[in-house]
Amino acid sequence: MTLNRTALKAALIPVLLATLAGCSTAAEPASSASAAPSSTAAPTPAEAAPAPGEASPAPAKAPTLVRTQGAVQIFDGAAPTLLDTADRYSAKNAIQLTAGPAAGTAVTDAGGFSLYRFDNDTASPSTTTCVDDCAVNWPPLLVDGTAKIYTENVDASLIGYVERSDGTCQVTLGGWPVYYFAGDTAPGQALGQGIGGTWFTIDGTGKKAAQTAAPSEVPGY
Repeated sequence: MTLNRTALKAALIPVLLATLAGCSTAAEPASSASAAPSSTAAPTPAEAAPAPGEASPAPAKAPTLVRTQGAVQIFDGAAPTLLDTADRYSAKNAIQLTAGPAAGTAVTDAGGFSLYRFDNDTASPSTTTCVDDCAVNWPPLLVDGTAKIYTENVDASLIGYVERSDGTCQVTLGGWPVYYFAGDTAPGQALGQGIGGTWFTIDGTGKKAAQTAAPSEVPGY
């Protein structure tokens, strides 16, 4: 797929530079949920009142805090409120990562956009090599330093972040830095799959996904 690199640079580079820099806690060891105070648990989602004559819906399961890295909290369970999906490429203070129930299904964000890993990166230690022009075509999934990350059918214990050379925080899954593909313009697309023999959608354990998310699996955000 041919991309207008000049237009992408003009649109994306200012956004990346404007994200919150300074992951000063990136080097701190991650802690388990048992070490976190109970006050950090996410609120239970509010339930809509049933229509007359309808049965009350089952209470939604509140997300459970699994681990922390610095001040970033990682939860097992859906976000308790709908998340902002307007700007995929800026650092967020809340992120939803979702994979289909089938093993090996690709992970998507709250808007249903596919997420990728890069073979030239490393998972142990987490290292990102996609910078400058590369990051224009493959924008990193960024969080701020006090973010909450929610997961569905994704192993929350494998979620973290790594500090990039510009000081921003990039989400990792199974140690692998996570990216978007700028050529994906609609939920459910995975047009970056297999590009260069090094870019692949990522599954809920950080491995290369065996299947991409179908449009029907896109979350209702």
